[in-house]
Amino acid sequence: MLTQTWAMLVDAYRELCAKRLFWISLILSGVVVAAFAMVGINEQGFEILWFDLPMSTFNTKVLPRATFYEWIFSAFGIGLWLTWAAAILALVTTAGFFPNLIEAGSIEVHLSKPISRTRIFLTRYFTGLLFVTLQVAVFSVASFFVLGLRGGVWQPTVLLAIPIVVLFFSYLYSVCVLLGVWTRSTIAALLLTILFWFVVFIMNTADAAFISVRESAEAKVARTERSLARLESGARDLLIEQKRAAGEDVPESWEPADEELIKSMPLIETRRAELAEDRKSVETWTKVTRSIFIAKTVLPKTGETIELLNRYLFDQTERDTLLRVFTGQATAEDIDEDAQRELEANRGVQEAYNSRSLGWIIGTSLAFEAVMMALAGFIFVRRDY
Repeated sequence: MLTQTWAMLVDAYRELCAKRLFWISLILSGVVVAAFAMVGINEQGFEILWFDLPMSTFNTKVLPRATFYEWIFSAFGIGLWLTWAAAILALVTTAGFFPNLIEAGSIEVHLSKPISRTRIFLTRYFTGLLFVTLQVAVFSVASFFVLGLRGGVWQPTVLLAIPIVVLFFSYLYSVCVLLGVWTRSTIAALLLTILFWFVVFIMNTADAAFISVRESAEAKVARTERSLARLESGARDLLIEQKRAAGEDVPESWEPADEELIKSMPLIETRRAELAEDRKSVETWTKVTRSIFIAKTVLPKTGETIELLNRYLFDQTERDTLLRVFTGQATAEDIDEDAQRELEANRGVQEAYNSRSLGWIIGTSLAFEAVMMALAGFIFVRRDY
């Protein structure tokens, strides 16, 4: 059984290697790593090869070299190359695996062997994942050495990109396999998978945007509450001072009535009205984000899965440093009220994403993938060829 499965795996791997896109993607990964190694950061700013680009807001004084390279790897290597460009190339390469398998003249050869259809199906599926595994492994290992040699940090966490990106691709590939088996068309499977990916991307974008709005609203409530507390405390102190000046004996525990507070400081009433409106806004956006969360539960968590790498790659200090740098507030002295509001909102979004459990992110995504594969496997096994 193992010998037959291994032979099928080798045949599928040879078919994979025979495709030019496999080698093109591998070469491009090498080019991306080389570009990654050419870029650096020093006390003056950027450095590209032997050229220096002075930048007062982006240098090792505000961003450590190690954090810079980790950010480059995460934002461009993973976020741009592996999970977009390379993923599209991988889909283009592997979309035809099953349509080519079940076309006339090919499927008969495979079915004539003493191997179950289920084993043929699963072997073919895992061979498709092998494409991404090889690409990500080469890129991640090379990036590991770039981080060590150029950034001075040997970060084994970088290698977590291998299982995380493969897991991300497997969600999309399961959809592609189902569509390929169902339609028997490579083009249809590819285009419909990319359309599905776009829908998931829109959901992720809306989720992030609504969480950001909700966090901004919650931060505004907190600021209004602090402002109101200061106004009420100031009004109370003023009333106590006035009463004592009038000869009244007022204990420290005395609390004025609301009417007295508002009469003493009319702005209190305005702040209370603002606070009520702000709290209603928080309730509204909480309902919206909860609805998006429920809707996303049945879909693969492509964005959250990739974001798992950042959980382990950056600590809280590095996250705060990156937030300050990319909001233009590199040092604590630079932060004004608007910048502080933006930092709080961004930090709130990060905390909201980090609070989502591995069970919800990976568990529900794998459940979706299992359903897709079960449907595809059922069609493949039960169809008459």
